[in-house]
Amino acid sequence: MSLDFSAILSTEGLIAFLTLSLLEIVLGIDNIIFISILTNKLPKENQASARISGISLALVFRVAMLF
Repeated sequence: MSLDFSAILSTEGLIAFLTLSLLEIVLGIDNIIFISILTNKLPKENQASARISGISLALVFRVAMLF
């Protein structure tokens, strides 16, 4: 069983991948803003770890969804 990447590496495939990547970047920025707003409601000692955890999880899910 061999994998055929010709559809992905075609012009249309690369344009679709770049479009999806751009959308993921925009939605990632939206996640950062949303997480920052939510974590501001936490006590000061928990804000940094909550931001790091939230942004890390969002990044992992975005990359997983992209693939």
